[in-house]
Amino acid sequence: MKTIFTKAALAALALVAFGTASADFGVGLKAGTLGLGVEGRWSALPWLDVRFGVNSFDYDDDGSQAGINYDATFALDTYYATGNLRFPLSPFRVTVGAFSNNNEFQMMSKDTGGVDFDIGGSTFSPADVGTLQSVTSFASTAPYLGVGYDFEILGKVGLNFDFGVLWQGEPSVSMQADGLAAGLQVFQDALEAERLELEDEMSDFKAWPVVSIAFIYNF
Repeated sequence: MKTIFTKAALAALALVAFGTASADFGVGLKAGTLGLGVEGRWSALPWLDVRFGVNSFDYDDDGSQAGINYDATFALDTYYATGNLRFPLSPFRVTVGAFSNNNEFQMMSKDTGGVDFDIGGSTFSPADVGTLQSVTSFASTAPYLGVGYDFEILGKVGLNFDFGVLWQGEPSVSMQADGLAAGLQVFQDALEAERLELEDEMSDFKAWPVVSIAFIYNF
């Protein structure tokens, strides 16, 4: 995440340098369901602006997916460009855009305390399974549709709100284990059945809700 924000900071500096020659330009920080981010805005026309940004964050959690308990990390990592249609004499706008989407669910099975695993409808001992790991990824390019509100609160300082949906598409799930049974065909068949079940559950995340707040400095 540090590398991403280093790039974002450099991008923001470049946008600031460009914005000094623009009559309507802003750069700021945002936070929301896509993580923490940096955003630059430039108004090509009084009623239309374009925005570029980056978001990143890691959410750690634990829970059950497809009948197995996991320690999980939702690794958020997106770059984006949007066009924003603004309504005269109103803070309201409509936003459409495209995201370079590297969001992933990274999961590792928890210690069961000696309790057997149910994998794909078959039972295996902890020694047979070892450590079970899974990564769920989505489409590398994702469309976005939403609405927003832009407010001026202290002269050049602005407060922006966004509400929308990022369409990540169908999930792609990989799964592997390193236990004693890892090389057996019966275990691989059960693991594939488990992978397909997890892939079906992860389809709930193909439409990711976006809610964010941003503090913008307008040049």
